[in-house]
Amino acid sequence: QVQLVESGGGLVQAGDSLRLSCADSGRTLASSAMAWFRQAPGKEREFVAAIGWRGGDIYYAPSVKGRFTISRENAKNTVYLQMDTLKPEDTAVYYCALDPRTRDGYLATMVAGYDYWGQGTQVTVSS
Repeated sequence: QVQLVESGGGLVQAGDSLRLSCADSGRTLASSAMAWFRQAPGKEREFVAAIGWRGGDIYYAPSVKGRFTISRENAKNTVYLQMDTLKPEDTAVYYCALDPRTRDGYLATMVAGYDYWGQGTQVTVSS
């Protein structure tokens, strides 16, 4: 059974860094593509970054490329999102998501591409 739990959110100032973690107690994460999405108040949930189950395939939204880094430790059933040079527009609830369909070379960027979701962690960036 998949159970995703995010942690690491908080209140920071513009230019600061945060690292989000997402752990799966069900041990499915190690064989699945993973992604981070975010949702700001009044906006739709949007794609942030994704990583293939081997870690070799990675894709970022243009708005975060060069500032955010997605990584994973399959031995720990955990995926991370390192967020540097944070901006006020990065303020949102961040969700991790899991795609159990193992497909090398393909990473979904739409909400519908992921079957399992965490509860979210709030990231607030003040100016």
